Amino acid sequence: MSRIGKKPIEIPQGVKVELNANKLTVSGSKGSLELVIRPEVSIEISDSLLTVDKKNNSKVALAMWGTTTRLVANMIEGVSKGFTKKLELNGVGYRMAVKGRNLDFALGFSHPVEVSIPEGLEASIEGNALLISGTNRQAVGQFAAEIRSLKPVEPYKGKGFKYDDEIVRRKEGKKSSSD
Repeated sequence: MSRIGKKPIEIPQGVKVELNANKLTVSGSKGSLELVIRPEVSIEISDSLLTVDKKNNSKVALAMWGTTTRLVANMIEGVSKGFTKKLELNGVGYRMAVKGRNLDFALGFSHPVEVSIPEGLEASIEGNALLISGTNRQAVGQFAAEIRSLKPVEPYKGKGFKYDDEIVRRKEGKKSSSD
């Protein structure tokens, strides 16, 4: 049984939560997000607390109880604080630049790689680090994963994109024998 679903979610100052039929709208200083609530769960809003409850004990209701709780908590955190992912690009000759709503990369291919930044997300570059930020946690993580998949870090020289908290296990190269 879900223990995540049992915890009430605190609504901070400056965040407005509205429930209309099966659509939950959360708005704050960073923006506004919407979520369609599944029929297996119900949401109750009181003063500065929001609780998610299951309507029955079916497998789907139990699964959606904890999932909906985390989705709503992430929405509230997103509109109040926002989410950020940091990617590091390592490698000689590898470059990146922000040009309007596009990211321009030189990743060792025979052609430059250009990626457009999705709506609702912001990207900035600090040295060899790319910061992706936005209110929607899923969108930030998905865009960061797409960027990382362009040139994942390789274990021999450490070239490519890696998350700032990712640990890359380095491998030893081939050894030449002197016979």
